[in-house]
Amino acid sequence: MDDMKELSRGEQLRKALTYQKKNGYDRLLPGELEAMDAYCTGYKEFLDAGKTERECVDRTIAMAEAAGFRPYTRGMELKPGDKVYRSNRGKAIMLAVMGRKSLDEGVNIGAAHIDSPRLDLKQNPLYETDEMAFLKTHYYGGLRKYQWVTIPLELHGVVALKSGQVVRVSVGNGEGDPLFTIDDLLPHLGVEQSKKPLSEAIPAENLNILVGSRPLADDEGSDRVKIAVLELLNRKYGIVEEDFISAELSAVPAFNACDIGFDRSLIGSYGHDDRVCAYAALAALLQLGTPERTAVCMLADKEEIGSEGVTGMKSTAFDTFMADLCAGQGVLPRACYEKSFCLSADVTAAYDPNFAEVYEKRNSALINYGMGLCKYTGARGKSGASDASAELVAYVRKVLDNANVVWQMAELGKVDAGGGGTVAAYMAERDIDTLDAGVPVLSMHAPFETVSKLDCYMTFKGMKAIFQAE
Repeated sequence: MDDMKELSRGEQLRKALTYQKKNGYDRLLPGELEAMDAYCTGYKEFLDAGKTERECVDRTIAMAEAAGFRPYTRGMELKPGDKVYRSNRGKAIMLAVMGRKSLDEGVNIGAAHIDSPRLDLKQNPLYETDEMAFLKTHYYGGLRKYQWVTIPLELHGVVALKSGQVVRVSVGNGEGDPLFTIDDLLPHLGVEQSKKPLSEAIPAENLNILVGSRPLADDEGSDRVKIAVLELLNRKYGIVEEDFISAELSAVPAFNACDIGFDRSLIGSYGHDDRVCAYAALAALLQLGTPERTAVCMLADKEEIGSEGVTGMKSTAFDTFMADLCAGQGVLPRACYEKSFCLSADVTAAYDPNFAEVYEKRNSALINYGMGLCKYTGARGKSGASDASAELVAYVRKVLDNANVVWQMAELGKVDAGGGGTVAAYMAERDIDTLDAGVPVLSMHAPFETVSKLDCYMTFKGMKAIFQAE
C-alpha cells in the first residue's frame, strides 16, 4: 500500500485496473529454473523415444509402470490412490489415479494427442525406376509438402504378417543406421517450379523416398535395385513385398530433440505438436499422490486427421474405460461426466514477428509467457469450436493462479487467417466442461518445431494443478 501512495492517481489506476502481460522469466519462483531444466531433459528423452504414436504408448507404459501403475482389467477393485492404465490397441492410452471422492462427483481430465504429421507408406510402396529404388508415400495430417524434401528421414512402424506375428521396424535412429530422403529439383532447372504456389510446387505424388541404388549382383533380370532392397528387408525383418499390404510404416524426420539458442532457452524437435502437451499431462499424473478427485490422462491418436477411428478421441474407447471405472463404484458414466472437467491440452500458435501479418498480437500467445489458454479454437466464425464458458475460464484462472502457474490467453492467428481444432469439441460433446490449453509453438506442423522451455514447464505445472483441483 505504501508503494501505491507514492504513485500518481493515474499510475495507481493503471496498476490496479489494467491487465499487463509479463515475461515468465520475471515471474519464476526460487528453484524453478533448475526444475524447468530437469523437466525439459526428461521431455527431450520422451521425444527421442517416441517418434510415432505406437512408440509414445510404449514409452508411456514403461514410465507408468515404473511409477506404480498397472494394467486395468474390467471388474478390478480399486481404492483411492490406485494407479491404472489401459492401452487402446497400442496407439492410444488412458491412465487414471483414483481419488478420495466418488466418481459421481466427477473427474479431472487431461487430454492430449500423440500423433504428429508425417509421411505414411502406401500399401504397395516399393518401386524401381531408372535404377533407383523409392517408396511411395501418402502424407498424414496438415503438413506443408515443400518442407519435407531434402531432409534426413527415419522409417518407423510395424509389419503384420499373415501368421499373426507383428514385426517392429525402426531404421534411422540406431547408431550406424542409414537414413532416407526425398529429392528436390535443383535451382538451375527449377524456373517453372519456382513460379508455382508453395502448395503446388511439390505434388503429393512426388514425395517418394529414395531407399537404394545398388543393383543386385550376378543378376540380369529387371528391377535389380528393388530386388536388392527386398533382400535386405527379408534378411533383417523376414518380410516379403506382399507384407507391405498389412504394414503401418511411417517416415519421420531424423531430428533428435535439441536445445536452441545461445542461452538454450528453447527446444527444437519433430513432434512437439502434440507430444509437448501429452508429456506434460503424463508427467503431472505420474507425480500425483492420492488426489481428491480421480485424475485421468487421455493420450489419443488420429487428432491430426480429425480424431477418427478406433484410437481417436471420437472413439467410444474412452467412454468404455470411464464406464468400467464408474461401474466399480455403481456410478452412471453420464453422472460422472456432467461434473467433470477436461483440460484439452494441445499446442497453440506462438506469435512470430517474422510473420506478424497473420497474428493479432493482443490475443496471441508469446514465447516465454507461459501456458496458453484458448477459450475457443475452430475457424473463422468459431466453426468447430467448443467455446468454453466464462465461468469455466474463471475457474481455470483461479486454479492456475493459486498454483503460481504462468499462463496467458491465446488465439490461433487473425480471425479470417485460418484456424484449427483440437479434441476439446469431442470432450464437450460428452457433456464434459472443457477448455483448451497448451504450449505455444513456432513453425507448427513443420518437420522441426520450436518451443520455449519455460512454456513447457508451466504447462506441466498447469496440468498438475488441474489434476490436484478439488
